Amino acid sequence: MKCVKVSLRKRELPSGKITLYLDYYPPIRDVSTNKCHRHEYLGIYLLKSPKTRAEKAVNTEKLLQAEAIRAERELSILRGKLDFLDRSKLKMDFLAYFRNQLDSHDQKWTKVYDHFYNYVGGHCMVGDLNAGMCSGFREYLLGARQLAHPERTLSRNSAAGYWSTFRGLLAIAYKEKILGENINDYLDRIDTVETRREYLTLEELRRLAETPCDIPVLKNASLFSCLTGLRASDVLALEWKNIVKNADGAWCMRLRTEKTDTEATLPLSDEALSFCGEFSSGLVFKGLKKHQMQKPLEKWIKAAGIEKHITFHCFRHTFATLQVAQGTDIYTVQHLLTHKNVGTTQIYADIVDEKMRAASERIKIRDD
Repeated sequence: MKCVKVSLRKRELPSGKITLYLDYYPPIRDVSTNKCHRHEYLGIYLLKSPKTRAEKAVNTEKLLQAEAIRAERELSILRGKLDFLDRSKLKMDFLAYFRNQLDSHDQKWTKVYDHFYNYVGGHCMVGDLNAGMCSGFREYLLGARQLAHPERTLSRNSAAGYWSTFRGLLAIAYKEKILGENINDYLDRIDTVETRREYLTLEELRRLAETPCDIPVLKNASLFSCLTGLRASDVLALEWKNIVKNADGAWCMRLRTEKTDTEATLPLSDEALSFCGEFSSGLVFKGLKKHQMQKPLEKWIKAAGIEKHITFHCFRHTFATLQVAQGTDIYTVQHLLTHKNVGTTQIYADIVDEKMRAASERIKIRDD
């Protein structure tokens, strides 16, 4: 293959913005169609006259992204890999491809799909995907409204989680050769912010257990989560076939967690099992609905005289924090929570350390 020079060019649009494109000289030929291609528009746009430091920084970042794509294209041509020219794939409906991925992933993927659908206006071909377009979706998420509550914006951490999921989709599409290049190489992550992990103390948990709840199955599922650390999605999906006896005759749960898609065998205490009711078939917590984990849960928490903002997920934090406080080693807690990284579990040890430090400061001999 003869040498091809790939240059980064700019062209001013009627709108006043500047579009970036690649210029191939001589033109490169797509062997599948026998057509030659000279220009490739990247979908990356610059401000014509940036005024502020922030605007200049954005222009610089976009130029770096475009230059990275230019270099990647040049390497691909040198290696004889011209997948990025496959026009048949470029016309493939990317939204349809995205929809087909939803059945094999958790509910978060559906939310990301809905946001991406809104971002692209219900129309997106594979050929529309490039670093500029995907970076635009990143910016969209940082200011997007919640789907269920349009009056609220997405939290920073939700945006980070959705963006990570979308990048996971791009990685799958690249692996399956739907995309001719790994667009993730040109995309920045969204950093999360540390949030307060609320939980119940042992005294609060016992008080909650003694408080009547209008929805008995909600109460049983909540206390079960406090004793097992299961996420809401896994509690909702738990079936009787998942509860078995292990080799030594003790009860355990064998399940695949929905969020991390991890196979796990977790011990089940007699007290936790007692909240499941009589052995049966199908779902363990029959009649439990996701919406009950919101307003009805808040009402029950308030009736127990607990002023903290407790969500169902806080029961998982409760389990982890109480386990560490009672002396369970961090690696055992990591296994019980099915965390892939012990660093995630370490947060609970830090919470306990803070509580111990606060307790040590309460008794003083001298007045300050």
